[in-house]
Amino acid sequence: MKHNIFLDNKKKLSLSEYMNYNADDRGNMGNAIPIAVYRLMEYSLREQLSEQFGQEEQVSIFRNAGYRAGAYFAEHMLDLSLELNPFIAMLQARLEELKIGILRMESIDEKTGEMILTVSEDADCSGLPLLGETVCNYDEGFISGILSTYMRREYCAVEIDCWATGDRVCRFRVAPKE
Repeated sequence: MKHNIFLDNKKKLSLSEYMNYNADDRGNMGNAIPIAVYRLMEYSLREQLSEQFGQEEQVSIFRNAGYRAGAYFAEHMLDLSLELNPFIAMLQARLEELKIGILRMESIDEKTGEMILTVSEDADCSGLPLLGETVCNYDEGFISGILSTYMRREYCAVEIDCWATGDRVCRFRVAPKE
C-alpha cells in the first residue's frame, strides 16, 4: 500500500464533523431512507458486535453511541432554554418529524425527576416479531443523552417494555443517576 501524504497527521473526526454535511448533495435521493435500510445497518452492527465482543459489550456500545447521539441531537436540534413542558413538546414534534417515533410522557415525579416515557412506532423495533428481549439499547442511550443535556445532570433511561417482548410501545423508566 502506498503512503498517502494527505492523510499524514489526520485528526480523529468527531460526530459534529460527520454531521456537517450538505443535504442537497443527495440531489435526487433526498434525505430519507426506508426503515429497512436503517434496521439493516443497526441489526448487522448488533450482530457483529455481539459476535466479536459478547452481548453485554454490544449493549453497552449501543447505549453509549445512543447517548452521544442524544446529546448531539439536544444541542443541535432542540431549544435547551425552554421550560420542561414546552421542551417535551418540541422533542415530541422533532421525533415525529424525523420519523424516529411518537413520544409520550406517561408520568413524571416532580420531586425525584423520574419519568415514564413511551415511544410508539419506534424506528428500532416496531413490527419486529416476538424476540423475548428488549432491543432498544440505542434508544436508552439516546433518551439519556437528550435528558442529561437538557437537565444538566446525568439521566439514565432503561427500557421496561418493548415491541420485541410483546408490547405495542417501547416504555422507558428515566431517572437521574445518583
